[in-house]
Amino acid sequence: MVDFFLHLICIILGIALVAWTLLSAIRFVVLPRAENVLLARWIFRLSNRLFQSFGFRSKTYEQRDKRMALLAPVTLITIPILWQILVLMGYALIFWGMGFGTLKQSIILSGSSLLTLGTIPFPEFGMTLIIFSEAVIGLILTALLIGYLPTMYSAFSQRETIVSLMEVYAGSPPSVGDMVERLQLIRGLDNLHELWETCQLWFVQLEETHTSLGPLTFFRSPKPDRSWITTAGVILDSASFVVSTVDMPRDPQAQLCIRSGYIALRSVADFLNIDHNEDPHYPADPVSIGQDEFNEVYDRLLAIGVPLKADREQAWLDFAGWRVNYDRVLLRLAALTMAPYAAWSSDRSMPIIRRKGKII
Repeated sequence: MVDFFLHLICIILGIALVAWTLLSAIRFVVLPRAENVLLARWIFRLSNRLFQSFGFRSKTYEQRDKRMALLAPVTLITIPILWQILVLMGYALIFWGMGFGTLKQSIILSGSSLLTLGTIPFPEFGMTLIIFSEAVIGLILTALLIGYLPTMYSAFSQRETIVSLMEVYAGSPPSVGDMVERLQLIRGLDNLHELWETCQLWFVQLEETHTSLGPLTFFRSPKPDRSWITTAGVILDSASFVVSTVDMPRDPQAQLCIRSGYIALRSVADFLNIDHNEDPHYPADPVSIGQDEFNEVYDRLLAIGVPLKADREQAWLDFAGWRVNYDRVLLRLAALTMAPYAAWSSDRSMPIIRRKGKII
């Protein structure tokens, strides 16, 4: 009687393990929405800690970036391997619970079935159907990965187009002063409507892809001095500076660009379970940029003839009022992704705090 219940429990546990693994794979790969899958989250957290521990031992940022560039691809390959192992163990429990030899023999049968090797035939029809079901699940998991990778890299390519474009406008490393100066000298600050629309669309796509395709957050740019998060930072800061400080007719697209940007960053932070204030207000909520840093950019742009508002104090308050909407999420995402140096974003630290208050 004890053996009967033990075998029955193994069958139930095996079915539950296979079902949970298959559901995790479907939620991670197929479901077109922001699903934070527990198994994938654990693997990425562990991998991120391991890679960062090795990355911090590097003498230069270039060496660190080279190591961190492997984080997302290696983790992405590890996840389906773990899926296969869990399915193998689940079916091994089912086979052993149904009375197929020892546990070792059940594991060998499960591995043979999962990999469609067929090295261990089984004459009983019911057991053969179970073997077939495991083989089908193994093929499904492989097909999911094959279909997932092109989607991932297509979204990565679309993201990097704007990242590369911002190097043209904002320099390397990107900065607000460089971007506003180039825009003034090349096309004029009164002709930025299309640029803000383009950036607004980029933020919308960023929100969709970096929540439905979670590993994209950790995919690093082809060049070590580029990053999607520092690009987002310089776009938002430049738009905030133009709206708050440049003396020109109001362009609603610039304000919509800022709003779409901080909504996108907050959505990514929510997906990663990073804590942030949903409704911050300055000065009750401080910003990481000091007024002296703002004044340096103000003086630099004023010297080259950029039309700036005369009331510098009010301009600073308006800029900080925009910046506070994305300040914390920007810095925490920059720290999490180990972004390259960029003024007003990755050049200052902010502890990464999960929703439950744990610093990582």
